[in-house]
Amino acid sequence: MTERMVLDGARLVLPSGVSVGRLTVEGSRIAGVEPSPAPESPPGPGVRDLAGHWVVPGFVDMHVHGGGGASFSAGTHQEALAVVDTHRRRGTTTMVASTVTGELGDLARQAGVLSELAEQGELAGVHFEGPFISQHRCGAHDPELLRPPEPAAVRKLVDSARGWARMVTLAPELPGGLESVRLLAEQGVVAAVGHTDADYGAVRRAVDAGATVATHLFNAMPGLGHRAPGPVGALLEDERVTVELINDGVHVHSAALGVAFRAAGPGRVAFVTDAMGAAGMGDGRYPLGPMEVDVRDGVARLVEGGSIAGSTLTLDRCFRRAVTVDGLAVPDVVRALCANPARLLGVADRVGSLEVGKDADLVVLDAEFEVVGVLRRGAWVVAPPGR
Repeated sequence: MTERMVLDGARLVLPSGVSVGRLTVEGSRIAGVEPSPAPESPPGPGVRDLAGHWVVPGFVDMHVHGGGGASFSAGTHQEALAVVDTHRRRGTTTMVASTVTGELGDLARQAGVLSELAEQGELAGVHFEGPFISQHRCGAHDPELLRPPEPAAVRKLVDSARGWARMVTLAPELPGGLESVRLLAEQGVVAAVGHTDADYGAVRRAVDAGATVATHLFNAMPGLGHRAPGPVGALLEDERVTVELINDGVHVHSAALGVAFRAAGPGRVAFVTDAMGAAGMGDGRYPLGPMEVDVRDGVARLVEGGSIAGSTLTLDRCFRRAVTVDGLAVPDVVRALCANPARLLGVADRVGSLEVGKDADLVVLDAEFEVVGVLRRGAWVVAPPGR
């Protein structure tokens, strides 16, 4: 017999807006979303009273490298599952594993391990960030391992993921860049513009060729200028592009985030963590691919050179900051954390919103937007208070 669970009295963040209501789960799926019964109605069996709480869809992170002291780039099931567990307990029920620049053979081996976990339902796929990026904007990627995005090399990496390649970040101004964007678009893989030194015109051409994502907008690319709008101007203005934003207060100033959010609109922003192994951990020294990172006061920087090296962010902190610091509306934040990345990854038929028939992936937040419950496919990862 299919197990039935009812969550009652919470503020549900639905595609149509916020409504105090009742959500019913049967097995691993959402079976009902309805207004709450009258207050005098008896709660009934299997009903959990969540009055005073928020219920939102499970978060979707399309750009994450590590967490819990572990990294996807380690290329082992054990480390990958440690990353998944760290972020899942903080509300991220769907995530794509991001790699870091390395030798093609090493990246292919990592993709093989990660694709196995995707087949098992632990991951939503693989994102290759590098090695097809600019040496001038490489950030925490080893410049010695970078290479131009030649279509044959890009195809090799995509094939190594056995159908689970979801996104490739590249610099479109490099030799083979536009051809590889077209290749990725034809293969159904998201082509993302990032770690690029391209000018406005080159990015416009990349979008025309099929690029649809800006990898961590503002970071690792020329800034927005009034005479040279650069990648930021091209990516923000085009309705075909969704922009990633790392909302940790370090990568992007709150004012700049607000400008980007207003320019793109809530339908074209995807909040991501770009988290490395220190996410969910304390300060210290951590690996990031072949590089070494020093984390102090929660900020990750390369030991050599001091460049910002990913983040220690988790999406629950991103949610809370977006609402309480940046002043964004809760439904808009939910779109940026859930619906928009789910759409880009091609999984919006299953996750990203609270709708009947979708996976029972959801997060329970208290009045201060702290995570107190995480449900994934109908099973509590973190059970909220009450019964």
